[in-house]
Amino acid sequence: MALKCGIVGLPNVGKSTLFNCLSSTKAQSANFPFCTIDPNIGMITVPDKRLVRLAEIDHPKRIIPTMVEILDIAGLVKGASKGEGLGNQFLGNIRETDAIIHVLRCFDNDNIAHIDGSIDPVRDREVVDAELQLKDLETIDNRIDKLEKQARHGNDPGTKKMYEIALRYKSVLEKGQSARNLKLHEEEEKLAKEFFLLTNKPVLYVCNVDEASAKTGNNYVEAIREATKNENAEILIIAAAIEADIAELETYEEKLLFLQELGLEEPGVNMLIHAAYRLLKLETFFTTGHDESRAWTFVRGTKAPKAAGIIHSDFEKGFIRAEVIKFEDYVRLGSEHACRDAGKIAVEGREYVVQDGDIMHFRFNV
Repeated sequence: MALKCGIVGLPNVGKSTLFNCLSSTKAQSANFPFCTIDPNIGMITVPDKRLVRLAEIDHPKRIIPTMVEILDIAGLVKGASKGEGLGNQFLGNIRETDAIIHVLRCFDNDNIAHIDGSIDPVRDREVVDAELQLKDLETIDNRIDKLEKQARHGNDPGTKKMYEIALRYKSVLEKGQSARNLKLHEEEEKLAKEFFLLTNKPVLYVCNVDEASAKTGNNYVEAIREATKNENAEILIIAAAIEADIAELETYEEKLLFLQELGLEEPGVNMLIHAAYRLLKLETFFTTGHDESRAWTFVRGTKAPKAAGIIHSDFEKGFIRAEVIKFEDYVRLGSEHACRDAGKIAVEGREYVVQDGDIMHFRFNV
């Protein structure tokens, strides 16, 4: 699955610390701007209790979880849309991602410098958003010039529709709003993807707080909630410094005890990984047996032949049918054989839309 999230934000807000907690890759983390230059890339394991449960039933030789790719992108500054700082590189790296995890500093600490000299996550968000919006406005202006000429001299209704959508995006961006604020119909959304706008990517705001605020947040977090209330965006509270401490603990029992002392139920990075998964509109199906219990990632709305192709291209080419067991039935009955005897295996064809948690067996012939 090629979809990936990019972690963005101003310098020194905790991006690389968070990335280190998420990934086995160790990005450099330091108290100075532009500590990260080239994007760090990590493959992040998606924790899933359902896979653990299947493994408890089938006792497989291998357990293989699904993964998400995450990029730690260099910090952005004012003027990035005009090439300031690492602006061009930063914006190019964002363009390569499918969704944005925007880290905001929501804690006070005199020992960690802020590039603007004070803590104001609403201002920080506006700085990043403004630079992305300016770059999108430049993109849209260029497309409008080309589309206007094509629409004037041609009869293609698609071109005229693209031109109309571009004008609507321009109006939104000129108001200082992100492209994702423009509401489009399903067919319009398909056309709009061709613009590759930075602010059209789904966004998750991660409020990096101190230990005292890890459970309930603080005034900085509430200010972000208020500032983003009209956006279709999720907000997550994480104390990156605590997550770094948890990541250093060796055993599950030690991590659980540490979380209990803080009054937390699970590591914040787990919640972040699941949020990133949702942000990319990803879901999971399973294959399981004595050899292997495995989670497979698919995009929500995928039909059975395409899902089969995720395992192997031959499965899609020679697709005959899919045998589907619901996770709850498998756990309740305890085996594929028991599910078959109970009539809990559904035989599905090419039009079946795979559901999150489905246990799949594909029949094919090449």
